[in-house]
Amino acid sequence: MRINPLAPKPNCMNKSIQFVLVLAVLYLLLPVALCSQQRQPVSIIFDTDMGPDYDDIGAIAMLHALADSGECTILATIASNRSPYIAAVLNVMNTYFNWPGIPVGVVGNSNAVNISAVQKWDSVLASNYPHNMKTNRQAENATSLYRKLLAAAPDKSVTIVTVGFLTNMADLLQSGPDQFSPKDGRDLIEQKVKWLVTMAGMFGKEMGAFKEFNLMKDVPASLITFNRWPTPIVFSGFEIGAAIFTGLPLINNASINKSPVKDVFAMSIPLDPNDKNGRMSWDETAVLVAVRGYEKYFNAVKGKMICNADGSNNWDPAGTRDYYLVQKIPAAIMEQILNDLIMHQPVK
Repeated sequence: MRINPLAPKPNCMNKSIQFVLVLAVLYLLLPVALCSQQRQPVSIIFDTDMGPDYDDIGAIAMLHALADSGECTILATIASNRSPYIAAVLNVMNTYFNWPGIPVGVVGNSNAVNISAVQKWDSVLASNYPHNMKTNRQAENATSLYRKLLAAAPDKSVTIVTVGFLTNMADLLQSGPDQFSPKDGRDLIEQKVKWLVTMAGMFGKEMGAFKEFNLMKDVPASLITFNRWPTPIVFSGFEIGAAIFTGLPLINNASINKSPVKDVFAMSIPLDPNDKNGRMSWDETAVLVAVRGYEKYFNAVKGKMICNADGSNNWDPAGTRDYYLVQKIPAAIMEQILNDLIMHQPVK
């Protein structure tokens, strides 16, 4: 917090508010820290479009922070985007956090979306940071990687978090038996997956009129996924991340140097006037919920998500499979939690 020396001294009421905010943060963080020591790590498959926006970089940085604290195990980092830099960027990030062996998959569907980063940070990372995977051809086929990982996992043990297009989910659902499992995709998901947590859709007053990017860019895949998915789904909608801004503490932290995470935020934030307070945190909120659950951070509405043919969505309150998140705690507290995780440095 910056202090203006010309400003009047805070009164008792201001100090009381600050004290309450500190207590609120402690209330949220201390139980989570204690709980993380007792719970088994969550097995996570991270599915990302890693390119059209840069909140994906914040999300994967958070995921590594949570893995290093023992809260999750990253089974794979998988791309739903065919951008030519995407395998390299995922390998850069895993290598930077000292986990170069984490499997990388890339969507095998020839009709999949292909979008590189508008701010060009993807090519910068591929040029400036160590990695062994230079092209997408070196990555595994996304569907095969999913089937291999799920077949080897204990029943109901895997959480998939998607922060991009639903292409890989639809391909997995439609996959047939193979060398990894005699089950088709839907049955394999039903047996092995506990939750799907997804940054997708819009819930609230604009629902039904708003076409959220992740749904809209591959509508056929979105329809297949949300019509056929057999396990519970948690939706972190557009409106959740749009109210939470991250990245400024990272780029203003002089102690962090030669960091791909800092480089991406430092390159990208100045390019968009809408990001003057930091970047909206769509993907980061989904990762947080996938690992820690939503209960301490959000309320949830139960029902069923209805994906429309134009890429918009509605909600059936009589449904029982799905939940969408609703803001519960002040955005400022959420920003502090996310920013602290994004600034995590590699464990030597």
